[in-house]
Amino acid sequence: MQGHGTAAGEESAAQQTRYFVPPPSRWPLVGAVALFCIGLGAAFALNGMLLGPLSLGAGVAILVWMLVGWFRDVIRESRAGSYRAREDMSFRWGMGWFIFSEVMFFAAFFGALYYVRVIALPELGDETHKLLWPDFNPAWPLQTAPGIDAVYQAMGAWGLPAINTAILLSSGGTLTWAHWGMIEGKRSQLAWGLGITVLLGMLFLSLQAYEYHHALSELGLSFASGAYGMTFYMMTGFHGMHVLVGTLILAVIWVRVLRGHFSEHNHFAFEAAAWYWHFVDVVWLLLFVFVYWL
Repeated sequence: MQGHGTAAGEESAAQQTRYFVPPPSRWPLVGAVALFCIGLGAAFALNGMLLGPLSLGAGVAILVWMLVGWFRDVIRESRAGSYRAREDMSFRWGMGWFIFSEVMFFAAFFGALYYVRVIALPELGDETHKLLWPDFNPAWPLQTAPGIDAVYQAMGAWGLPAINTAILLSSGGTLTWAHWGMIEGKRSQLAWGLGITVLLGMLFLSLQAYEYHHALSELGLSFASGAYGMTFYMMTGFHGMHVLVGTLILAVIWVRVLRGHFSEHNHFAFEAAAWYWHFVDVVWLLLFVFVYWL
C-alpha cells in the first residue's frame, strides 16, 4: 500500500467523494486453507504421524503464496492510483491500531515476568512457605528445583546481547536516514539506508541464533530451566520473530524503491514499515534492560 502525504494541493479527505472498494478476492480463502493445513500438520506432528511435516510444509507454502499474491494485488491497486486521501487515513489508523495490539502483546509478556520476579518469587520464599520448601532460594534466576543447584547459567548482558542492542539502535538510525532521503527526494540515500537496515536486521537474527546455540549447548539454558528459561525464550523468541517479519517487510520496500516506487509525498508503505521497525527497536531496549541486565 502507498498513501498520500500532506503536501499542498493534494486532495483532502473531505473533498474525496468516493472510497475504493476492491473486488472480491480469493486470498482470504487461500489463507484459511493455509492455516488449516498448518494447524492439522502441527497436531499430526505432535503425535508422531508422517502426515504432520507434509501438512505443515504445504500450509507454509500456501501461506507464502497468499502473502505474495495478496500484497502484489495491493501494490498494483496503489500504483494504479486507487488509494487516495480517505484510503490513506484508513491505512494510518489500521497500522496504528495494529502496533497498539503488538504493544499489548508484549505488555502481557512483561507482565508475566514482573509477576514471577516481583510477586510470586518473594511470596514463595517467605516464612510461611519455608515450611513446605525449606531449601527454596527466592533468588533470580530461579533454581530448576528446590535444594538442587542450578544446572544452567543465566545469559549475561554484555556479550552478544549488548552487541545486538547496538545493531538494532544503528538500524533505527539508518532507517531514519533513509526516511530523510525519501522526504528530500534523494533516491540513492533512500536505497542505501534501506539496504543497510535490512543487512543489520539479518545480522541481528544471525547473532541471536548463535546466542541460542550458545545458551543451549554451553549454558544448559532451555525451556526446562524453570521460570527463567521459559520467560527468556518466550520474550526474546517472539521479539526475534518480529525482527524477522520487519526485515522481510523492509526488504520488500527496498525492492520497490529500486523499482522506482514511492515519491516524496506518496510513501505510506515505507512509513508503516518504519513505524513497525522503531517499535521493534523500543521493545528490544526494554528486553535488554529487564531480561538481560537486571
